[in-house]
Amino acid sequence: MLAETICSAASAAGLGIAAVTAYRKRFLTATRIAAYSLVPVGLVLTGVVEWVAGIAFKPSVWLGFGVLGLSWLLFMTTRAVERRSGTTRAERKAARAAGRNEAVAPAASAPSLGAGGTAGPAAAAKPQAQPKAKKKQEAAAPGDDFSDIEAILRKHGI
Repeated sequence: MLAETICSAASAAGLGIAAVTAYRKRFLTATRIAAYSLVPVGLVLTGVVEWVAGIAFKPSVWLGFGVLGLSWLLFMTTRAVERRSGTTRAERKAARAAGRNEAVAPAASAPSLGAGGTAGPAAAAKPQAQPKAKKKQEAAAPGDDFSDIEAILRKHGI
């Protein structure tokens, strides 16, 4: 009963503000204010306000919110423990996928930055005793990502 009275008063005040706004020849704004001020009366007439008031004052509803809170707390606790253990769901999923099939060709880990030569097993078998070759290898390390992408695209025929 009190909620319906408050909603009616809010609507009446909103309609008064809309009338003053229309008097100032701001009809678009006045129409918008009138639309917003009719919402509380519409909620009262449809029974939504009574339904919300009935829910808010039932102990069983608050008990339900408590159970939902407890389930959320348990879920977050298990996630925190899972993160501390070092293995996440994504890591376990990736390990299972790697065990099933190999997504990248074995020779794709060497970058294919050359003009036409492929970095296959012959290129991997060359000895790298010179320090200059080691520096070149470190500089070419970002190319590893591109060779993996190239291998995936080749696998799918792109």
